[in-house]
Amino acid sequence: MKKTIYIFAIAIVALCGLSACSLDYFPTDELNSEVLMADPAGAEYVIDGCYANLKDEIDFLGYASGNSYVRHYFQMAEYPADNVCISGHTEDEFYQAATYRNTDNLKKIGALWYLTYKTIYSANSVIETAEEGSVEGNQLIGEAYFLRALMHFNAVNLWSKPYSHGRDNMGIPLRISTNTSETTRASVGDVYDQIVKDLIKASELMTAGSKRGNAGYASHDAALGLLSRVYLYMEENEEAIKIVDEMLAGADPASKLETANFANYYATALTSQETLFALAHTSADDKGQSSIGSMYIKDGIGWGEDYPTNNLLYLYERYPEDLRYTSFIKPQYSTEADYMIVSFPTKNDSGDDGSGRNNLSYKLTKDGDTYTFTTGGTTYRVDSAFVNGEYRQYYVTFGGEKDILARVTKLMQVRETHPIYYVTKFSYQDGNPMLSSPVFVRWGEVILNRAEAYAKLGQDDKALADVNVIRKRAGIPEEGMFAAGKMHGYASALDVVLDERRLELAFEGHRMFDVYRNKRDMDRRFPGYQPWEVVKYTDNKIQYPIPFTEWSVSGIPQNPGY
Repeated sequence: MKKTIYIFAIAIVALCGLSACSLDYFPTDELNSEVLMADPAGAEYVIDGCYANLKDEIDFLGYASGNSYVRHYFQMAEYPADNVCISGHTEDEFYQAATYRNTDNLKKIGALWYLTYKTIYSANSVIETAEEGSVEGNQLIGEAYFLRALMHFNAVNLWSKPYSHGRDNMGIPLRISTNTSETTRASVGDVYDQIVKDLIKASELMTAGSKRGNAGYASHDAALGLLSRVYLYMEENEEAIKIVDEMLAGADPASKLETANFANYYATALTSQETLFALAHTSADDKGQSSIGSMYIKDGIGWGEDYPTNNLLYLYERYPEDLRYTSFIKPQYSTEADYMIVSFPTKNDSGDDGSGRNNLSYKLTKDGDTYTFTTGGTTYRVDSAFVNGEYRQYYVTFGGEKDILARVTKLMQVRETHPIYYVTKFSYQDGNPMLSSPVFVRWGEVILNRAEAYAKLGQDDKALADVNVIRKRAGIPEEGMFAAGKMHGYASALDVVLDERRLELAFEGHRMFDVYRNKRDMDRRFPGYQPWEVVKYTDNKIQYPIPFTEWSVSGIPQNPGY
């Protein structure tokens, strides 16, 4: 039976931006799968349109600026965690994600849902109609399976509870055909099972070692890399290790990483050996003030309002030579370099939702090894101590609270009392501060997937060895490596791995999932314009509400608590 292709699928094709896209000469009411695939390049047009669909801005309910899948996804995945400090109130809807104030009528949430299923539908049209057999045809169908898996995976993690909380929990609508006559919510387990099948099929169809172009196209290894993450989330640790071993095929894990050019990795991600899949952007895709990077930096353009949290900076600054710190986090120092600044959180409930708990920052007076500051006629001392004999932490007694963990730096520029640290992971492709090709799957993560799986199986030596591969690439000195009996104060190998994932994958959309799937609470007691709270991993608000535009039409049940 012919299945009519929705007009939106053709709109994607028209948006792909390639001169070869010429399907718009068909009347839309005559477009169906047979007509589309009669053109030998039809599958390629649709798949390229899927990629474009994930990066292009769309008008959704009258909202267009910044309204793209990639921007919404990275903000909704990263901002509810503990890596990003929001320095002030904003009208942008990422504020609701950052403060756990989501509602089902937010355009950001509705648009991401719409773009998810729009992409899935187009991928299904290729899976149903393209014929397997040729290398070229198999590659395209494999990409369709990969995209369908990626969309379902991202969606089930945002709108459902983690797999580790129970595979029978309510998941999302599972779409494995273009037949959309029924809409029901499959279980989390059923969605994950289909994702595994799709990625295995994708890896089988796409020839190992080959792809259509740079890392902006899905590949055999991209499918396996994502599969290693899926198995990790499912707590299928032996399978996760097996997949990574298959990918490495005996090679040294360090040989898969970007090394000499690591400081420029994110600006050159499309051509790096480390990248398994990134969403390709060119200068024609420059979103300017609406880009992901615009909230992280201000360099002639951009807002530069969201910074690393104190908690994350504490970790980086244990080894200040860490390339992940020196290369991708840029403190904005004042010209008054002779002074220092102390910053620490204090309770300030001035925000309209009980947030607005901000930093207090003071110039310090240095007397030998002692720092002091004066406020309200009282002088306070900043004390410090070495932790594990490795790194210094600073403390201050202030406002009736004892030993508040503080940070001491050169005097910095501030925004609403927050020291400004720009993050450049989404910037400087082709020298453009607002341009990047955001990375979805890379070798650094894959190696840490195996490390976590090893740790959970009690194979601590192997877990720590994988962690050390990542730390050596980051320029951590030998004394900062891990081994049995050299745990640097950590209670377990799993704790080591999770902190290393935080350092390595910061701002890349992993942290929220890493915390909650491991049944840990999210400590959000840090300076920033968010409620001062610890979010329990059992809290219903860790999953986003099903958009009103979906449940009000299809009748699927809403998530609890909304």
